[in-house]
Amino acid sequence: MKVLVATEKPFAKKAVDGIRAIFDKAGYQTVLLEKYTDKAQLLEAVADVDAMIIRSDKVTAEVIAAARNLKIVVRAGAGYDNVDLAAASAKGVVVMNTPGQNSNAVAELALAMMIFMSRNRFTPGTGSEIQGKTLAIHAYGNVGKLVGRKGKALGMNVIAYDPFITDAAVFEKDGVEKVDSVEDLYSRADFLSLHIPATLQTVKSIGYDLMMSMPKGATLVNTARKEVIDEEGVMRAMTEREDLKYITDIAPEAAADMAEKFGKRFFATPKKMGAETAEANINAGLAAASQIVDYFVNGNVKFQVNK
Repeated sequence: MKVLVATEKPFAKKAVDGIRAIFDKAGYQTVLLEKYTDKAQLLEAVADVDAMIIRSDKVTAEVIAAARNLKIVVRAGAGYDNVDLAAASAKGVVVMNTPGQNSNAVAELALAMMIFMSRNRFTPGTGSEIQGKTLAIHAYGNVGKLVGRKGKALGMNVIAYDPFITDAAVFEKDGVEKVDSVEDLYSRADFLSLHIPATLQTVKSIGYDLMMSMPKGATLVNTARKEVIDEEGVMRAMTEREDLKYITDIAPEAAADMAEKFGKRFFATPKKMGAETAEANINAGLAAASQIVDYFVNGNVKFQVNK
């Protein structure tokens, strides 16, 4: 078996060494394509591989078509909207993610963002504390759960909404209140931590109406996806209400305009930082390699996302 590790944003050396060790033990060949700058390089590299590991790299229909022997793609991370699932399914290629491996890193970043904004982005002046504030979590998956638990530990009042979780006990065991509508969630949120995926239903779903319903001084925190934000609507809300704040780990298309117009009320990380810890980098890479071996040896498709 020949496995391509295609990472425009490379794994840490320790992760690469661990991936190699897993594949060496299985008798597989590892091919590295790091810091590539042109899609043509990726198209050439995938031509004869049986499997591939990616991070935020885009596996389009063109890439899948160029990979003559490809049987499995594993996205080292939770999100997988950078893979053309329809094209993969049409060619019989299994697509997997590695849920939970980056969750703690993203959760810690979300809380750090809240503190950063509540302290005026660490510039001179009187800020506020997050203790006693209401933390609202939109989507209660792996990351959402960790954000909630950490928020509780910091003395926050935590509420959450997830349309796919109907059992209130899932929330209650963490001391989190389940709310029954997205409108209720936003109307009570001092800090709204966003963890929804980009789907047909969620793209541009967070905009003017929801932001305008938030309490005075509220902050929207996005460590999810750029596409779920209606940028025009958010900008309109922040223009009409000078108390609202927005911080994101995925720079909006209008980031420059937002920074100029809203000053300290807006911040976007220069580059996506959610999974950028040594621990998350290693965990996700090793998990991806192990899942590929498990798939070829045992047929395990537990984490397949294109069933």
